Amino acid sequence: MNKLNIAVLFGGCSSEYSISLESAYAVISHINQELYQPVMIGITKDGTWYYFEGDIEKIANDTWCNEADCTRAILSPNRTVHELILLYQNDTKAIPIDAAFPVLHGKNGEDGTLQGMLELADIAIVGCKTLASALCMDKDKAHRLARLAGVLVPESYVLEQGRWQKTELDQINKIGYPLFVKPVKAGSSYGVTRVLRENELSDAINLAFTFDNQVIIEKAIEGFEVGCAIMGNEEYTIGEVDEIDLAKGFFDFDEKYSLKTSVIHVPARISEEKSSEIKEKALIIYKALGCRGFARVDLFLTPSGEIVFNEVNTIPGFTAHSRFPSMMKAIGITFEQIISKVIELAVKE
Repeated sequence: MNKLNIAVLFGGCSSEYSISLESAYAVISHINQELYQPVMIGITKDGTWYYFEGDIEKIANDTWCNEADCTRAILSPNRTVHELILLYQNDTKAIPIDAAFPVLHGKNGEDGTLQGMLELADIAIVGCKTLASALCMDKDKAHRLARLAGVLVPESYVLEQGRWQKTELDQINKIGYPLFVKPVKAGSSYGVTRVLRENELSDAINLAFTFDNQVIIEKAIEGFEVGCAIMGNEEYTIGEVDEIDLAKGFFDFDEKYSLKTSVIHVPARISEEKSSEIKEKALIIYKALGCRGFARVDLFLTPSGEIVFNEVNTIPGFTAHSRFPSMMKAIGITFEQIISKVIELAVKE
């Protein structure tokens, strides 16, 4: 059987560039090369696309972008060919693409922009498509749709860059402290601040605006965060619920990637009944936002047992030790099987 060419895209114009390299290295390392031939496409921080043919260790240590291993490349927008076009000095060459696996986190990769390009070219996408990717990246719109689907969401207020006034403090103060200030469209907790009192608010808002042109102010939810890994289009596989056990503060960028003072428990230390309820709510959100392929749904569990929506990661961290693979591993699905399954879902669709 001929191998399928799977374009694995990594890097990108995003503050999460380095995280993408880690995830892409793990995906390429664990892809079933009896079935799939990875076609590695690196995108630099300034947005230049390259076909990469070097040792994948260079992706992990960010030395991949060099003349010996890279050729300038573009994806053809022609819906009838599905090709990566290599741009040599006096010639071009085309590599057929059967599906694209975006392993980019944050803006310009996880937010629907890249997915739109792939849909325009009629290339099968591993994971969520354009609309779901854009909606899930937008915390405000994701919360509004989740609320309409009957899921509890934090009380919030959105500020527009250059237009917010001190008069809006009344609206913010009604939410009450502590609260969280977040960029509306950013990942990995970049630009997020936990605010305990009004005199901390201005600095937190200014920081969040460096990552996006909208900022969301959210009521802090008592309790702890739980996550739910979901794969599927019409039939769904749901991993064990995990639990973030924080010693202090909140699950910021440092904690997410170092776990200095936190522990992630898989499965979560909750009853089977509550775990089932969390899975049910997560699947409602997954469907309401139009997710396909795979995603990780994050929620809060309050001391009174309420389940409150936090966010959806349409391209969650994808190393063998990341939360999504760990939740699937807990139900007997290996990292290699996850990668094969999500590719299969894309190709079939």
